[in-house]
Formats: sequence, C-alpha cells, structure tokens
Amino acid sequence: MSAPERGKAATEPPEEQRRIYNRLRVLRAERGLSRQDLADALGINYQTVGYIERGDFNPGLELAFRISEFFALPIEAIFSRQPFRPLSETIYRRSAEESTHA
Repeated sequence: MSAPERGKAATEPPEEQRRIYNRLRVLRAERGLSRQDLADALGINYQTVGYIERGDFNPGLELAFRISEFFALPIEAIFSRQPFRPLSETIYRRSAEESTHA
C-alpha cells in the first residue's frame, strides 16, 4: 500500500459509513411529484434528484435544509446514516402493537 493510500485509509471512514440513506423517492411519490417538479422547486437539476435518490450523491447541508423545508419534515425524517425501515413495516408493526395493547 502506498503512502497516499495509507493516509486516505486512515482519514476516511469505510464506504458504508459514509453512505447517506434517504426517502426522497417515497416522498415524491406520495406527493405526485416528478424529479423535474422537485428539481424546479429546489433550484437544482433533475438529474441531481436522481443521484440523491440512488445514493450516488450526498447533498450538502444547505440543500438538505431546502429539501427538508420543501417537504416540511425534519432532516432526519428524510436522511439517515442507517437504512430506513420500510414505512409499511413501521406502520404495520405500530398497528399490531396498538391492537395487542388495547
């Protein structure tokens, strides 16, 4: 391993630790928005929306705040360092727990 590779390995976390997961695709679908619609509202290119949705690009803090404000949700409801559980699983589990406690 060369010196630059050793330095990089020591300073950068592994790929899976740098990944940011998001719910953009789900949020767009819930609101009937195309990538172009969201891009126009945020002032970015529609391809950037696709890159973010696929996890190929992590938005900067300023863009993350704009997305959060657009959807009127906290940033952590849209972005996470851990994979999101499917909403159907979250809702179903909550409904099942509520019915067993009733």
